[in-house]
Amino acid sequence: MTKTAILLVSFGTTYPQTRHTTIDATAAAFQRAYPQATIFQAFTSSIVRQRIAANEGVTIDSPQTALHKIHTQGFTTLWVQSLHLIAGIEFAQVQTAVAACRDQFDQVIVGQPLLTTEADFKQATQFLQELHPVTQPHTGVLWMGHGTAHQTFATYACLDHMLMGTGHYLGAVESYPDFALELRRLKRDDVRAVTLQPFMLVAGNHAHHDMASAEKTSWQQQLKAAGIGVTPVLTGLGAYPTIQQVFITHLAQAVKGSDTHD
Repeated sequence: MTKTAILLVSFGTTYPQTRHTTIDATAAAFQRAYPQATIFQAFTSSIVRQRIAANEGVTIDSPQTALHKIHTQGFTTLWVQSLHLIAGIEFAQVQTAVAACRDQFDQVIVGQPLLTTEADFKQATQFLQELHPVTQPHTGVLWMGHGTAHQTFATYACLDHMLMGTGHYLGAVESYPDFALELRRLKRDDVRAVTLQPFMLVAGNHAHHDMASAEKTSWQQQLKAAGIGVTPVLTGLGAYPTIQQVFITHLAQAVKGSDTHD
C-alpha cells in the first residue's frame, strides 16, 4: 500500500459520459502526476450520489465516507483536492469534513478550487479565449456558470468583468450575473451568433436542460428567440488538460506550502 492517499472531491454528475470525460479524466491526470499515490473520489452532492446508486447501481462516496475509508485502510498522509470551481458552499463542506478527521493522519493537505487567486483568474480568461478565439465580427462566446447563494457568487461577476472586450461573456444560472444581463450585453455589442458552453466542471443537468435543451426557457432557445444563432458545446471544463493541470498545481502548491511551515 502506498503511504499517500489523494482524495478528489467534486459536486458530481448523474451523466455517465461527462463523468468519464471530466471527473474520471481528471483523476487519471492526478494518477499520472502522482503515480505512487492512491486516488480516491467523492461527490459532495447527496442527490447526485443517490440517483447514481438508483439508476446505475454504482456507489459513490460522500467526502465523510471516503475519508473514513482512507483512514481505515491505513493511510497516514492525506491530500485532498477540491475539483470545485469556486470556494463556495460545496468547498466549505469539504473543509468541514476534513477538519473532523484531521487528527487521524500524520499530514493533511487541502488544495484550493479552480478560481482562488488573481493568477487563477488571469489563467482562466486566457484559457477561455484560446479555446474559442473570437475572430469574426458579430460573434461571441457565452459561458454558463452555475452560480451560488454563497458570497463567492462574486467570482462569476469578476471573471465576466475580466473578459470584457474579448467577445466572451459569462453568466450564472443561479446568481449574478444572470442570463438577462448577458443577453442585454450581447445585443448591445451586436453579437449575432454565439458559441454556448458550460463554465462548469461537467456538462451535466444544467448544460443539458438549462443551457442547450429545446425548452423555451433554456439559454439556447432564448438566444434564438432574440435572433442570435447558437452553437452549443456540451463539454465540461474537466475534460481539458489545462484545467486538470490547474487542480494538480493547486495541490502541489498546498503541499509545498505545508512543507515550508514544517
